[in-house]
Amino acid sequence: QVQLVESGGGLVQAGGSLRLSCAASGSIFSVNTMGWHRQAPGKQRGLVANITRGGITSYADSVTGRFTISRDNAKNTVYLQMNSLKPEDTAVYYCNARILARSFRNLDAWGQGTQVTVSS
Repeated sequence: QVQLVESGGGLVQAGGSLRLSCAASGSIFSVNTMGWHRQAPGKQRGLVANITRGGITSYADSVTGRFTISRDNAKNTVYLQMNSLKPEDTAVYYCNARILARSFRNLDAWGQGTQVTVSS
């Protein structure tokens, strides 16, 4: 069994910063692409950023230049540094990871979500 545990959400004023973390644990052989998605009320969940095991990153246009994704492969952990936050960044943020389990099953794992609220 594999699980993703997120932390770091909260309430911040516009222009402020937050750092999200997500750690994968369980019966893991390797963790491949990791990423962050978000879902605002009444909207579909969408990709914010992702990072390959080798460190190649991609970002949604709306966060480019403000958010930075990184990872620590030794800890199976992904981070999202969010700067210059805007009210429109308010959403539940979900961690996602493509995992090869020790059983050699490929899994698409999701965290439980962490709330980020940006006040104007």
